[in-house]
Amino acid sequence: MFLNIGNHFDLKASVFQAPRRGIYSFSFHVVKVYNRQTIQVNLMQNDFPVISAFAGDQDVTREAASNGVLLMVERDDRVYLKLERGTLMGGWKYSTFSGFLVFPL
Repeated sequence: MFLNIGNHFDLKASVFQAPRRGIYSFSFHVVKVYNRQTIQVNLMQNDFPVISAFAGDQDVTREAASNGVLLMVERDDRVYLKLERGTLMGGWKYSTFSGFLVFPL
């Protein structure tokens, strides 16, 4: 079951827009399937990369890459994932992205 309490995650654009200033926790898990190339996924904040994850083993049919971060986020900041390198066979359906407010400021 997917949760989108407050509807601050735009499902069509795959972008979270912060409803308030604070410290947020974000994490993501990406799986490349049947793909013999390296992928790089960035967690973006307002079009700037914050953290990345890589999957590049050429000898496996499935490989995962994960990362997470605590971020200082201003109201209306946008946070989203960007595939910077490679392609995801099957799109984003094998991947997750989550975030929540840890401490309001």
